[in-house]
Amino acid sequence: MTAPFDPVQVQTYSGYKADEDPRGFSWQGHSFVIEQIVDRWYQAGRDPTLPSANYFKVRTTDGNLFIIRRDNDSLEWSLRAAP
Repeated sequence: MTAPFDPVQVQTYSGYKADEDPRGFSWQGHSFVIEQIVDRWYQAGRDPTLPSANYFKVRTTDGNLFIIRRDNDSLEWSLRAAP
């Protein structure tokens, strides 16, 4: 079973579009700086039980991997540790 996503506050880069790339985030009382976006993908429409969302697999400067999700309807960010 996959871990659930937790709400998270994300600092982003806005270039061509708003909230284009995550740059850092605050989670569980700690601040993290994103060193690298390892992968990214988009989920839309095929399964109505899943949100339309942008996903980012990121590595932080302390070496941890996380999956960050931006819900395209609510514009809210959430996160979970990457497997």
